[in-house]
Amino acid sequence: MTDRIDVQKRVSDSQVEMTELVLPNDTNQLGNLLGGRLMHWIDVAAALAAMRHTGEVCVTAAIDNMSFHAPINLGSMVILKASVNRAFSTSMEVGVRVEVENPKDGTSFHANTTYLTFVGIDDHNKPLPAPPIIPESQEELRRFESAGVRRQIRLEERNRLNSLHSSRYTSNKEVES
Repeated sequence: MTDRIDVQKRVSDSQVEMTELVLPNDTNQLGNLLGGRLMHWIDVAAALAAMRHTGEVCVTAAIDNMSFHAPINLGSMVILKASVNRAFSTSMEVGVRVEVENPKDGTSFHANTTYLTFVGIDDHNKPLPAPPIIPESQEELRRFESAGVRRQIRLEERNRLNSLHSSRYTSNKEVES
């Protein structure tokens, strides 16, 4: 078997486009798409892109913050475009762009962009190496480099939170003594 990390992949190998129709069961009392439903669709699109990239089952490790730019109305078409931006040792950043189209008049707008971290796993739920990405266009290179910056920010934030939690745990133990 060829070593997985020796096989480089193109961004286009991982691209997924999903289209969903906003139905009454997908909406809140105002007739707008539920945020949780959009998050579900984003997670599915990202998982499919990660699976295309690795050829393995992939699980969500993290989701960056999500901002909802505008309401998405009942009857709208939601187009989710996902692809792997960059692969690290075992994790991958997947970007998902959400566009909304009004099927009656054809107008569309950008509703959301979200970045998720996925990990491919083996039959024993152990992380697998992720094949590296080869950026082929200026846009892919920009996304590749930005993914590295976002990863560094995520790692720094995780370290800060771990430090905060461990110092609070130590402080609480001292108070209890």
